[in-house]
Amino acid sequence: MQQGILKTIPGSICAPSGFQAAAVFCGIKTLGTGKGSNKGAKPDLALIVSDVPATVAGLFTTNKVCAAPVKLSAKVAAGATARIIVANSGNANACTGAQGKRDAKAMAQAAAQAVAAVYDRRHNLDRSIKNRRYTSIRPNEVLVCSTGRIGVAMPMRRVENGINECAPLLARSVARAGEVAQAIMTSDTRRKEIAVEIDLDGKPVRIGGICKGAGMIQPRMSPTGTTGRSDGMPRRSGAATRHATMLAFITSDAAIDSRQLKAALTEAVEHSFNRITVDGDMSTNDSVIALANGLAGNPLIRTNGKRLRKFCEALNFVCLELAKMIVRDGEGVSRFVTVRVRNAKSAADAEKAARAIASSSLVRTSWCGGDPNWGRVLCALGYSGAAMDEDGTDIGYSAPAARRVLSAFRNGKPTNVTFQQLAAITAAPEFELHVNLKRGRGDFVMYASDLTEEYVTFNKGDITDPASLGG
Repeated sequence: MQQGILKTIPGSICAPSGFQAAAVFCGIKTLGTGKGSNKGAKPDLALIVSDVPATVAGLFTTNKVCAAPVKLSAKVAAGATARIIVANSGNANACTGAQGKRDAKAMAQAAAQAVAAVYDRRHNLDRSIKNRRYTSIRPNEVLVCSTGRIGVAMPMRRVENGINECAPLLARSVARAGEVAQAIMTSDTRRKEIAVEIDLDGKPVRIGGICKGAGMIQPRMSPTGTTGRSDGMPRRSGAATRHATMLAFITSDAAIDSRQLKAALTEAVEHSFNRITVDGDMSTNDSVIALANGLAGNPLIRTNGKRLRKFCEALNFVCLELAKMIVRDGEGVSRFVTVRVRNAKSAADAEKAARAIASSSLVRTSWCGGDPNWGRVLCALGYSGAAMDEDGTDIGYSAPAARRVLSAFRNGKPTNVTFQQLAAITAAPEFELHVNLKRGRGDFVMYASDLTEEYVTFNKGDITDPASLGG
């Protein structure tokens, strides 16, 4: 990013003009039971609201086991505009049958009514057509997102009471944004927030974002959700685990056409959230949602050109920074590893190779020990399905963003670089793994983590303590 084009600012989702947020604790999950819930009475329900109808875009899990809120929100995001995101932690509303669908719709209805009532009171507006944009909010303008335990019915009385309590607290402030970032946390240890500002034709345009996620992290999202993949790569389902999902909410005051926003978000997610992994498992609830309300006053972005490029650069930056925060805060994580595969036969082959490495338990446990075990990396490459020949493959390591790469394996044999030299790199909390397949021009990058004893302890459950078990 060139100097002066983008600057980081406070406020995350409340940094853009015309966005308000609030969060409350309403007891969706029984206080103090289950792993990841010992945070006291932290907020567990949140609202993000645009003062005016905003263009909307969204990408959702492609897991065939798909939660009710995802199905509802995917339909809303396929439209042109929306106003509200209502999100909760403590319950995923997944694998809950027809009741789960009814509960997701009820959350949308309750949020629309509560927010409309608050805006009506605050602005003392009549119900003329001129002011209809404030006082008339329809349920199909509400996106619903849930994260937490799977297979448990939503406590709807608490949820609806929470929505009614939350709506009057709506405000545009750094504090409110932080409370929402906390409300969506499950096993996360810290909030994940960012906001940036760019200049478009003399108008300051802002993009803000929050996200959550620490376990059950290997998203593969698409605008339509459960559509299946065309590349034949396997997908791992996470339907039997608990307290997991990745959610990301992005707000902007840019004036941008709905089709352009959808295309921009799809591209940004493909190079960020869809390239991370903590444990190789895809959630039932993964969602990324963007709202852009146009209140910055910039000329409408409706075609390709300089304005769209600048907006996309900023959106890409926001999404990638948030995605990296998820990996760094992964359950039990002690190493953040950037896996770079280049010169594969095709882009698809490069992805297969990178994902095989990043998902290998043996590779990831070696990273935990700071061991530059290139043999395990080479083994993963061999079964990845990517075209490769060990006699034409190079493997090396470097510090983050360093230009100098130390080669561990080159053209079918180990190099003269010593174990101590390599371990000096891989013992650090962050490093990069470089793979050159020398078969073509396909490249791919993954952002991955190690596999630690802490991760296993956290996730194995205890049959003597039912509250620690998933499902």
